[in-house]
Amino acid sequence: MMERLPEEIIPRILSRLPITSLVQSMLVCRAWRSLIQDPLLVSNHFSNMMADKGTSFIFQSNQLSSSYQLIFIDFDDIHREGKVMFKKLPNSSMSMYLVDSCNGLLCMRDLRGIHIYNPFTRVYFELPKLIYYPAEVGHIAFGFHPTTKKYKVIRIVFRKQLIRRGAPIEVAASSLQQSLVHVVTIGDPAWRNIGTLPYDLTRPIPKALVNGRLHWLSKPNKNTTASLLISFDLATEQFQELPKPNFCDFDRCLHHLMVLGGCLSGVAYHDNEQLEIWVMKEYGIKESWIKQFTIATYLPRTLQQNDLLHFNNARARFPNSAIRPLSILKNGEILLEYRNRVLVLYDSQHGTFKELTFPEMPNWYTIVVHVASLTWIDTPINF
Repeated sequence: MMERLPEEIIPRILSRLPITSLVQSMLVCRAWRSLIQDPLLVSNHFSNMMADKGTSFIFQSNQLSSSYQLIFIDFDDIHREGKVMFKKLPNSSMSMYLVDSCNGLLCMRDLRGIHIYNPFTRVYFELPKLIYYPAEVGHIAFGFHPTTKKYKVIRIVFRKQLIRRGAPIEVAASSLQQSLVHVVTIGDPAWRNIGTLPYDLTRPIPKALVNGRLHWLSKPNKNTTASLLISFDLATEQFQELPKPNFCDFDRCLHHLMVLGGCLSGVAYHDNEQLEIWVMKEYGIKESWIKQFTIATYLPRTLQQNDLLHFNNARARFPNSAIRPLSILKNGEILLEYRNRVLVLYDSQHGTFKELTFPEMPNWYTIVVHVASLTWIDTPINF
């Protein structure tokens, strides 16, 4: 059948297949494997996946019995088949923890270092070693700049200086608002120290990558709940403070960041515990922030009784880690994550909630938005 098709049509067909079908097609024969691994087809496949605006994720179980298992989830198949499409991914030869995702590649870590890994091709690359200091509090982020076409990994360490027996000693500290930043460009032989910042960027809040810039939330000092919105330009390697919505002038402010429709977005909690999603429609413009969604309080049934007190108290702390919006599905429903334990779909039109489960879903997990592809660090990426 395929022999009857014009030669130029076959790559176009293959470039529109779901990643699971593409990987299976590589097993047909050597000729197909070579065709599917062609850099142009891989690039076109990734572009099609991005244009399709699908919603897929990578899970990693945090349970000791299966702490390195990666699971690929495609939530766009929920309404077509009545269930979530999930696939256990083959474990790599190394035991690595999931950190971040960008352009179909995962950033992972283990005791030996940091790695870039494609979970579908199982190709990985170890980054240069970075000197680790004792008792550090660290945060790692992974990103790509569409103009420079370069991937970079940023490692942020939160530290202070103590004087012991007349000599300064660097140690970790959660009371001093200062971060030490190292950057490595994928392909370079060493990390670069780009200095310190008067922010704590090590809190366990996922970053948001928009316009070639990484974004975090930080507190200016330990005595306030108001947060700062900090960006890092992956091209210039400069940090900048961005304007927040007007309500952030008071004690209430953003608690999570995400990307909606290519726009930087943030999550806030109202006094009555409603969840609000704000979107910056025009990047960098304070007046362009709009409140796009308001979501009522909902407690998933699958959260056990002994979680209730912690869940209720979580809203009083900064950052709020009880509920995290992950993405908006094609049908407009919002996918919410509750304490790395439960996934819930929220229908904004009807105000209803639906808990999601699938076979072998871990009780505790790490999850990242992931565009599944066969890309590698040298794959041409065009947005």
